Amino acid sequence: MFTKFALTILLTSSIACDAFVTPLHQRKGVFPHEPYTHDVKSSTTTTRLFSTRNRNSTNNRDFYAILGVSRNADAAQIKQAYRKLAKQYHPDANPGQDTTEKFQEINRAYEVLTDPSLKQKYDMFGEQGIGTSAASDSTAGSPFGGGGFSQEVDLGDIFDSFFGGGGSSGFGGGRRTARQRGPVIGDDLRFDLEIDFKTAVFGGEEKVRIRHLETCDTCGGNGVKPGAKISTCNTCNGSGVTMQVTRTPLGNFQTQQTCPTCRGTGQRVEEYCGTCGGQGLNQKTKQIKVTVPPGVENGNKLRVRGEGDAGPNGGPAGDLYIFLKVKDDPVFRREGPEIYSEAKISYLDAILGASIKCPVVDGEVTIKVPAGTQPGQVMRLKGNGAPRLGNPEVRGDHYVTMEVELPKDLSKEEEKLLEELRALREKKGESKGGFW
Repeated sequence: MFTKFALTILLTSSIACDAFVTPLHQRKGVFPHEPYTHDVKSSTTTTRLFSTRNRNSTNNRDFYAILGVSRNADAAQIKQAYRKLAKQYHPDANPGQDTTEKFQEINRAYEVLTDPSLKQKYDMFGEQGIGTSAASDSTAGSPFGGGGFSQEVDLGDIFDSFFGGGGSSGFGGGRRTARQRGPVIGDDLRFDLEIDFKTAVFGGEEKVRIRHLETCDTCGGNGVKPGAKISTCNTCNGSGVTMQVTRTPLGNFQTQQTCPTCRGTGQRVEEYCGTCGGQGLNQKTKQIKVTVPPGVENGNKLRVRGEGDAGPNGGPAGDLYIFLKVKDDPVFRREGPEIYSEAKISYLDAILGASIKCPVVDGEVTIKVPAGTQPGQVMRLKGNGAPRLGNPEVRGDHYVTMEVELPKDLSKEEEKLLEELRALREKKGESKGGFW
């Protein structure tokens, strides 16, 4: 007699990072506070900084709620909800706004809920049970988090370890065949980059130096010394795990653990690669160039494809995410494509009007101050703002706030003239309690 039971497993891991590297906890579609992601072409190849194995989400998103349908919704209702949301959040239907991540999230929900196999796994285990989206990532990774030389984990491991696994004997003790461990996509990396105000406005190129894991050139990523012999592990007979059966009044419980001899591979290696110590990966530091597009802001992120950690067993590299921090400017303030600044004018220019030179982000312009300009009055310079993100040909506006300077020390002659002016204004009955 064998007893089934359910369990919840939390897998955690950690890695060591350089001082300039901070963890990236989620990949694309899961940056709720980052409105813009831009794919960047790099002048070099693979790289590392920090890592995460979960390539889609650690938040176990509710795909039914994303599409706005109930859990017993049929295929027609799911399709109808998807079409409505896809039309609403398609990037082409939202110029000036970045809805790419929301659109990808909707596509992912539809992809899972319309695939019977994926839907069944999702209903049983949540998003962690279905891995990542082929549509959004082109390659799938492990559904659980990890870092550095983190382990591979799949649902088969979890349930096999408690229900006996292997073969065709159900819960019985059929011999488990060795699981083939193929290439796994590498981890994503994060780098925080501080850029100048004008670089954020008009774009430019930046160089960043990062540390990452690369596939070992000597062994090709399998960790085995070239020419070394590989044989079946005698301890586990090639299964990669060792079994133990415990008899209890409630029945027989069969558990298994990773084979300590072969580390779960089911194979014994005559000699491991000396270059990478059998890991198949080497840590290297290099410099890459990234292109900053015009119109980026604080918190925007750039993605450099293929610049993350190389994957285990010769797997492809993940991506590098560069999070931008824009330095403050002493003259200008920015809100989206709009630029704000102040201009000081004398009280005489405010009264009589004048032409003054005003700095803008790309130089200097002459503006005409109308007579009677009030303190705090705002003037709009159309088209002198920042380029719009994703559409650099279109620029925002520049708003200039007029600060009227009043003299603190007046000569006797100036004071006399102002007294005459005040008397003249009072005589005309136009004074309203203020000086002007």
